[in-house]
Amino acid sequence: MFQNLSDKLNNAFKKFKSKGKLSESDVKVGMREIKLALLEADVNFKVVRDFIKIVSDRAVGAEVLESLMPAQQIIKIVNEELTNLMGGTQSKLAISSKPPTVIMLVGLQGAGKTTHAGKLAGLYKKQGKNPLLVACDIYRPAAIKQLEIIGEKLDIPVFSMGDKTSPVKIAKESIKYAEKKGYDMVFIDTAGRLHIDEELMKELQTIKKEVEPTEILLTVDAMIGQDAVNVAEHFNELLDITGVILTKLDGDTRGGAALSIKHITGKPIKYIGTGEKLENIEPFHPDRMASRILGMGDVLSLIEKAEQNFDEKKAAEFEQKMRQSSFTLDDYLDQLVQLKKMGSLDQIMAMMPGVNPNSLKDAKIDEGLLARTEAVIHSMTMLEREKPEVLNASRKKRVAKGSGTSVEDVNKLLKQFEQIKKMMKQFSNPGKKGKFGFGNKMKIPF
Repeated sequence: MFQNLSDKLNNAFKKFKSKGKLSESDVKVGMREIKLALLEADVNFKVVRDFIKIVSDRAVGAEVLESLMPAQQIIKIVNEELTNLMGGTQSKLAISSKPPTVIMLVGLQGAGKTTHAGKLAGLYKKQGKNPLLVACDIYRPAAIKQLEIIGEKLDIPVFSMGDKTSPVKIAKESIKYAEKKGYDMVFIDTAGRLHIDEELMKELQTIKKEVEPTEILLTVDAMIGQDAVNVAEHFNELLDITGVILTKLDGDTRGGAALSIKHITGKPIKYIGTGEKLENIEPFHPDRMASRILGMGDVLSLIEKAEQNFDEKKAAEFEQKMRQSSFTLDDYLDQLVQLKKMGSLDQIMAMMPGVNPNSLKDAKIDEGLLARTEAVIHSMTMLEREKPEVLNASRKKRVAKGSGTSVEDVNKLLKQFEQIKKMMKQFSNPGKKGKFGFGNKMKIPF
């Protein structure tokens, strides 16, 4: 995410770091580098111009020029202004005081509207809401079926009246249905086009007038860069959107859309799509995104991911086993499964401070590793899982045959398990502060 921009900004900062004290001319040269980095990232020119002016004005003040560590001061200023540029603070969805809360999703075809209607409904279902999905896209072939499949996966009902009824009527009837059945959130998936046209906008304006949505969220593809900003401007002018869902952010190495939309439209990015899976959606935090862009990591989002995906009861049992040194191969597999739920390894590592994502680009993440590990462990007897030391040559040969792997694979797993157990003993040292020596809320996902 935004790797090209991160690299270029960090190269610009090196010019500041090479000098003990800074002059105004030093700042000017460095700002030129930052300006080029932003323009190459496809950030809107007006946004770049305003951003550079603000940062330059602050950077030539006494706070920086008279500082003993001017480079760090400039990085701090850039971090703060990037945060401000993207909205300053998290913008949450408004929840209606009188249910149902109606969320209308709009956008061009192909931006991920239908998928993100489901992702958003799934996210709020986890938070205790009772959502309803509404199929108002009667034009795109299989759009209704796609939403129904998503609803089935998430166990969320889909309101549909087929593709012969007008979207306006479907939207109106869905609200009546939600009120009657007690659904407190309604997510309306509307039609898109390959481009903005008068017919599309009139239909969306009529739906807005009839259902009076609590939120109108524009779904835009981050990969199209500045075009995403142009789309946001048009939809905002005609519909007065309340926020944006920026999709495919996991594949965006530039960051132009994320850095431009709020400044140009005045409307905040509320959620970001970070992958194809239905759980790959996150609230947008401007401060955390700025930190990621500058290579400082995003520990808070990492902790939240862990809290969402880790079972509290299992975590407590796991901690107890660690303290008693009774960690088994079944426990090891269980922790791997929970870690897998958090996302890919490169996504997790990118959130950690001090980890250069470039160092992972050539790493081969073996997606079949978990499946092989599971097969090997499930081919063992209960005794072997609890006491791997009983696994002699003949037992290993039997396990390898039963799991469709090799004796070498079995040996590798056992070696990794022993290394993890050694590490566990260090973390469970009662002389350390808090759980595992990292404070009371830390859980180690192995």
